[in-house]
Amino acid sequence: MRVLIQRVTSARVEWEGGTAGPIGKGLLCLVGFGEGDAEGLIAPMVDKLVNLRIFEDAGGRMNRSLLELNGDLMLVPQFTLYADCRKGRRPGFSAALAAGRAKEFFTRFEESCGDFTGQDFSGRVFSGGFGASMQVHLVNDGPVTIMLDSQQLYPAPTTRT
Repeated sequence: MRVLIQRVTSARVEWEGGTAGPIGKGLLCLVGFGEGDAEGLIAPMVDKLVNLRIFEDAGGRMNRSLLELNGDLMLVPQFTLYADCRKGRRPGFSAALAAGRAKEFFTRFEESCGDFTGQDFSGRVFSGGFGASMQVHLVNDGPVTIMLDSQQLYPAPTTRT
């Protein structure tokens, strides 16, 4: 599971038949799922996302999280985060999770964001259209762009033989 986080001052997503947003200060996250991802990683990834201290405090240091800021959250499904560009000039996407299963994971990711943000969160959560060709409009704040990769954060335990 990969989440490309962009700290934004505003964002919106448009696609044929739908729009999401606009949001104000918060995070726009491109979210992709790969072969081998486990549903059990969704909650820890969302916890990391909403608690990551990447917003400035009064002293100008990145010391506040999305939850502390009560900022908005925009989630955009993005299978191209699993592009493989090692061979040739056309990226391959065989490492991306199949669309049906990826949609299930994305829905669980959205739900988990709602669970973590809960009652004390005054920000808003929006999502782009799964499988749609979207236009993403954003103003990156900083700019701050960070990649979360579940394989790096929560590596599978190795077995000794």
